[in-house]
Amino acid sequence: MSNVLLASVALSLVILLAAQDWRRSVKAILILVVLEGALRKWVLPQASQFIYFLKDFVLIGAYLRYFLFSQGQNRVFTKTPIVLMLLACMAVWGSLQAFNPSLGSIVIGLFGLKNYFLYIPLIWLVPQIFETEEELYQFIRNYLLLLIPVGLLAIAQFFSPPTSPLNVYAWGDEAPGIAVSGLGTVRVTGTFSYLSGYTTYLLACLCLLLPMLTRPQPRLWQLLTLTEVVLLAITSFMTLSRSVIFGSILMILGYLGIQALTNFSNFFRSVRKIFLPTVVGFVVVTQSFRYAFDSFFTRATENEDVSGRITNSFIQPFTNFKFKGFDGYGLGATFQGNSMLRKIFHLSAGEVIPVYYESEMGRIALEVGPIGFSLWYGLRLVLLYSLFKVYLKLNHPFLRQLALSAFVYQGITLISQMVYNHTANVYHWFFYGFILLFPHLQRVDQWQKAQQPGLLYGYPTHIPSASHQ
Repeated sequence: MSNVLLASVALSLVILLAAQDWRRSVKAILILVVLEGALRKWVLPQASQFIYFLKDFVLIGAYLRYFLFSQGQNRVFTKTPIVLMLLACMAVWGSLQAFNPSLGSIVIGLFGLKNYFLYIPLIWLVPQIFETEEELYQFIRNYLLLLIPVGLLAIAQFFSPPTSPLNVYAWGDEAPGIAVSGLGTVRVTGTFSYLSGYTTYLLACLCLLLPMLTRPQPRLWQLLTLTEVVLLAITSFMTLSRSVIFGSILMILGYLGIQALTNFSNFFRSVRKIFLPTVVGFVVVTQSFRYAFDSFFTRATENEDVSGRITNSFIQPFTNFKFKGFDGYGLGATFQGNSMLRKIFHLSAGEVIPVYYESEMGRIALEVGPIGFSLWYGLRLVLLYSLFKVYLKLNHPFLRQLALSAFVYQGITLISQMVYNHTANVYHWFFYGFILLFPHLQRVDQWQKAQQPGLLYGYPTHIPSASHQ
């Protein structure tokens, strides 16, 4: 009982501190996503489960401050009625599925609600965080610096034996573990608890790096950006993950291809800026880190199930609908932590799902049925379309390219794990916030230029009372 009381006090304190400055708390969540695994694996492994939920309580504190105690006139809500309608319908259907008797306990349903809906309000908080394009640029530039120590750690993991203390997953019920594949090498995780978190982080960093490569920067930051690109390329191969390599290739091709179709001058400029980092990264990986490249190639050629897994992602939802008709097994039914929750809270077993599930789309279909599935992916497709519309309407170079990169990222990861990959959950909804953020920043930039005709591109500016509406 004392442990429960202590945990309650600690979580209450986290919420209280997070509520003091909700803008700083949202930024802190993006940093916690990167450092959380290191805390769980090496610093406080005995408090692994508490640390897992730490960022959620930081976010709750930010929400309480923003929605209950901030000035109402500063809040921004999407003006697209279909987004609000789909959100409302999915919230109602999801709430009903949280009480689904097939779950065996409402506790499982509450965790399901958390996984689906907790990060969605970031869509409205993100547009309030940055006042100018320069402020956004500086945040992204500084945030990407984390890629350097994380990448160096991943390289150290790759060249360490599987028994090294560096090569562990977060503590589970038995003991830490690590995946070994390829030529007997470890699949690096960096500071993340598991492999999926690190591969998600690498793709999200690539999404931010592509626009940074084409933006004018001081020489020092150009070198740092190039270093980040090289480390991303090296450690992507060290994960031995086909999804991150193929996803990176698709991101670059999609980013350049859409630019070629919509603005050829920008396409030519992007190719010129990206060509050198790409060549440098390829040479470093294939020469200096040839063992990592060979290990990935061995795993990729030994397993020829990529096309089958992609095809099954689209087929599984329709085959899974037959088990419960218009109903589902309930929100959270396929959550990988259910066995732990049932053990901790002494919950009764839920209805057994008679089919293997791995793909995100198949799991969503099992949990919420065809109605919830249509609402959930309908919402994500509408948001994806809205992000593309924002890209087409923007004329500010950096914001336009960042919107395009975010659109491509969201598009190629549409069928990937998100609901039950908390790292992806944070990045997806943060990037969806660009839909409201970028038009606002462009208006601010236009206002600044109208007030100060001599303002040079890239100089830091500040509007003390700039409205976020």
